[in-house]
Amino acid sequence: MKHTQRDRQSPTQSYDETYDPNRLLDTLRERMHLKNDAALSRALEVAPPVISKIRHRTLPVGASLLIRMHEVTQLSIRDLRDLMGDRRARYRVSDTQGKQKRKMMNA
Repeated sequence: MKHTQRDRQSPTQSYDETYDPNRLLDTLRERMHLKNDAALSRALEVAPPVISKIRHRTLPVGASLLIRMHEVTQLSIRDLRDLMGDRRARYRVSDTQGKQKRKMMNA
């Protein structure tokens, strides 16, 4: 029996169904009265391929970009996350982030 993506339940399934970074990018362009994504990339001080990769969902909207969007638009981080459909109460941080390597601790 072949399993499809729909058959697998994921804890982030509701997040995946509502996530739409295009809504965020389009709203920013409208609020900032920008003509296209190239102008948006200049305003956010990121390379144009970053915007393209976010639109095609090959690159997530990272924390540093969210902060830059906040600085430029004065929208809250919560509002920016809501615009792209990210309704998670908290971000999950990897278990390895922020921990020292064992070799360094034993030295």
